[in-house]
Amino acid sequence: MKIGVFVCHCGSNIGGTVDAARVAEASREFPDVVFTSDTMYACSEPGQDGIIQAIKDNQLDGVVVSSCTPRMHEPTFRRTVERAGLNRFMFEMANIREHVSWIGKDKEANTNKAIELTGIAVEKLRRDQPLFAKQFDINKRVLVIGGGVAGIQAALDCADGDREVVLVERESTIGGKMAKLDKTFPTVDCSSCILGPKMVDVAQHPKIQLYAMAEVEEIGGYVGNYEVKIRRKAPYVNWDLCTGCGLCMEKCPSKKSTDRFNEQVGSTTAINIPFPQAIPKKAVIDPKFCIKLTKGKCGICAKICPTKAIVFDQREEIISESVGAIVAATGYDLFDISKYGEYGGGRLPDVITGLQYERLLSASGPTGGHVKRPSDGKEPKTIVFVQCVGSRDKSVDRPYCSGFCCMYTAKQAILTKDHIPDSSSYVFYMDIRSPGKMYDEFTRRAMEEYGTQYVRGRVSMIYPQGDKLMVRGADTLMGTQVEVEADLVVLAAGAEAAVGAPQLAEKLRISYDKYGFFMESHPKLRPVETNTAGVYLAGSCQGPKDIPASVAQGSAAAAKVLALFAKDKLENDPMISLVDMKRCVGCGKCVRVCPFGAIKEIDVRGEPKAEVIETVCQGCGLCTATCPQGAIQLSHFTDNQILAEVNALCQL
Repeated sequence: MKIGVFVCHCGSNIGGTVDAARVAEASREFPDVVFTSDTMYACSEPGQDGIIQAIKDNQLDGVVVSSCTPRMHEPTFRRTVERAGLNRFMFEMANIREHVSWIGKDKEANTNKAIELTGIAVEKLRRDQPLFAKQFDINKRVLVIGGGVAGIQAALDCADGDREVVLVERESTIGGKMAKLDKTFPTVDCSSCILGPKMVDVAQHPKIQLYAMAEVEEIGGYVGNYEVKIRRKAPYVNWDLCTGCGLCMEKCPSKKSTDRFNEQVGSTTAINIPFPQAIPKKAVIDPKFCIKLTKGKCGICAKICPTKAIVFDQREEIISESVGAIVAATGYDLFDISKYGEYGGGRLPDVITGLQYERLLSASGPTGGHVKRPSDGKEPKTIVFVQCVGSRDKSVDRPYCSGFCCMYTAKQAILTKDHIPDSSSYVFYMDIRSPGKMYDEFTRRAMEEYGTQYVRGRVSMIYPQGDKLMVRGADTLMGTQVEVEADLVVLAAGAEAAVGAPQLAEKLRISYDKYGFFMESHPKLRPVETNTAGVYLAGSCQGPKDIPASVAQGSAAAAKVLALFAKDKLENDPMISLVDMKRCVGCGKCVRVCPFGAIKEIDVRGEPKAEVIETVCQGCGLCTATCPQGAIQLSHFTDNQILAEVNALCQL
């Protein structure tokens, strides 16, 4: 076997703390190495051309590149060796940037470690075998999970690309958090006016199948061929018959149901349509508050419904759908303000969240757009906004910035002045973060044109005094303590992962961070892709985002789906597990541990054996580690290859 080793300087990234020329020279001593070279940038076009030329001139059978992380450039170099006529899996990569040069400054020690890692890669390559991918058919339908603005955008773009879309939303209407907003920054245009047409497009698009009040129950299969089970909850109304006339709401005697859409500001009837522009505009019965369902009495809605749509004995149903790709757009939830006991959130009625304040400002809200205090219905004259509640605070395990809070607080301060001209607004803030287009100008407008008083400092406590709220905090610019007598306090609650996000991530077989947000494959180069092929991200499920960023990411995810569907067939990754039938004893342990359901039990001459479903296997290696007989091996990462790497390390 003839092996070539190419060591990359990566400018000063590697060359600054590793003697790349010495690594290349030392590599000549490794078995089967016939050519070595050090280059400034191996991934550049001249660097790749040099690798191709070396393969041809020296008739190399395999290549080792010592450079950066395989996550970034392994596909690039595999394509390079393939262009030179080699099988793309006759290539190994030693990570001497992240694993060496970036973690130490001792050039001698770094150089020795780089030599060892290169030697390990050579030993593995000596035992590599050419691998070949297999093609399989693709189902060109897409599942979008979440009907917020990001999910809506992804669904519409995919549908406009002539692909069938299954859109699943767990609430009774699509629209997400954006549907609850009164106005949007920095243009101060009506949220419903710009979102409404898109919601209607979803309802009327012939390529979109909408499942509201539904959640993903189970996901099986693999990229191009996912099998999804959707649990559709019972609204106790036949939506095929319901016209959304609202007569049932007018006559319902149970008026203390939790108003989820209005963020629990007030209550609503037991049978309810969330808001006038809801899509689908269908009634839903809350079984916890319906007198008929809890006590067996009433039933007025069923008597007066002109289409006889009320079905009190309706049950949940499981729907199966087959899709080729999945877009996760599950959005975010607000931080629980009751965790700040010193602010009185959840305890003092006039301390509310920013989203609750949006519902008070909205014409479709519980007060018809008239700002009133929840405690007594009076119009507040002094409103205090408190920033960073559940953001940038390690004490509540939320050290990250939620991004859009500064902007929506500025917007609410402007809207407050429009609603109540003689009001005064105060904003307690840590730092103003307004990096978007026209964002900083917008916050300055709140200060300069609308007279909002910004106080730089944190609030220490909020306590009632008579019918007022005393807001005590610090002004770090003046170096003094301040106290403001407020009629209403609005807490800018930060964003956190949606409820159930980690559980959904496990169903999707994708990673999530410690806060529950889904993790992308690469933060810069693959921001909407995940490490599971065919699963993409859109919007705030990945991290807090404002509306423009969510819409952009929804379109980006749709573009990735359409690119995937542009192919008639897909290729599997040949780095999968294979079973040696002679050694397999049929214990079934591999079947039980496989997270992808890629191993099944078969009968071979009356004996149970394991068999790998090649298109489903993702090459995680759990089965290899579990098999007591060593009968199942992961191609390209066999036990012999790993042991050879260990032996090489011990000898170097």
